[in-house]
Amino acid sequence: MTNNTLIKELGADDMELLLSLRMEVLSNVFSQEKKELSDSEWDDIRKENEKYYREELEKGGHVACAIYVSGEPAGCGGVCLYREMPSPDNHSGKCAYLMNIYVRNTYRRQGIAKEICNYLIERAREEGAEKIYLESSDMAFELYRSLGFEDMNGYLKLNTVK
Repeated sequence: MTNNTLIKELGADDMELLLSLRMEVLSNVFSQEKKELSDSEWDDIRKENEKYYREELEKGGHVACAIYVSGEPAGCGGVCLYREMPSPDNHSGKCAYLMNIYVRNTYRRQGIAKEICNYLIERAREEGAEKIYLESSDMAFELYRSLGFEDMNGYLKLNTVK
């Protein structure tokens, strides 16, 4: 970690910051889709995110963090903690899904995303996760590769919402 950065784990007491950062992430990742949504639909998404945070933070199913540079929020990230069926490559079945690794434009290309990832990976390990998954944008692919993530051949997705 650089001298002027601080990572803070966020909880229910930080709900406004959590939601603000989450909606900023969604606005950037889904900029085209957001244009097609009404203000009411966008607000519904925010409310569902608040419900998610309240439930998952309380039961330990999600770890969220923000990173500060010189006291200013520079980025954020989260990891969902869950269990899948145990298997030879994951005896406990404990897994994590790394998500919403986001750094504001001003702070990009300074190693901040890597700091966020390392923090969340360590937290997932502390919680017993034997596997950590993620989806990557083209921009972040090399970062995740440098952290040891590998392609999952044969992994498919079905979107059930049109």
